[in-house]
Amino acid sequence: MLGITGFTFFLIAVFLLNVTPGPDTAYIVGRSVAQGRGAGIVSALGISAGCIVHTLACAFGLTAILAASATAFTVIKIAGAIYLIYLGVRLIFAKHDDADAARAKQAQEKTAPKPLGQLFAQGFVTNVLNPKVVLFFVSFFPQFVAADSPHKTLAVLTLGIVFIAMSTVWNSFVAWIAGSVTERFAGKSGVKKWLDRGVGGAFVGLGIRLATTHR
Repeated sequence: MLGITGFTFFLIAVFLLNVTPGPDTAYIVGRSVAQGRGAGIVSALGISAGCIVHTLACAFGLTAILAASATAFTVIKIAGAIYLIYLGVRLIFAKHDDADAARAKQAQEKTAPKPLGQLFAQGFVTNVLNPKVVLFFVSFFPQFVAADSPHKTLAVLTLGIVFIAMSTVWNSFVAWIAGSVTERFAGKSGVKKWLDRGVGGAFVGLGIRLATTHR
């Protein structure tokens, strides 16, 4: 169908890739720990939206051009690294209230809408600016498309849809679990402060790792 080959193996490979912790998983867990499972799920959806961009780029050949250009790779890599480090530094130096103020703030936040659009956008940008995702799409998907297929674009789009659907389900599950565990500490500002610092440090580490990524 559409020249797709080894579809069963593709499903197994995508499942194994999802359950193996990576930058996206770390980012989603970090957001869930910092702001709750709702924030984590929205961040996961933002990452999935970023994967849509990569799928379209791969299907229409743009990703191959980026993968072949050292300059384009470096620009995307540095931009993504700066963004992650920026998010991490903000968490590390975020101000925290005392226990009573934290409880009052928590009660207020139950009726105040969260900046879900901002969280979605951050997940989207984090994924789109990750050159390792670019290389993954351009190297992984073509392996499951027959060289003589007259429908290569449709085949890649189909594989991308399946990949995004499976990843969204898994990432949302991870966000739900991480957020549910964290909610037990939501009213304790001391715990929240060190959780934020830990997550911020992880984001900075991810940014540094991304900046030192080689082709």
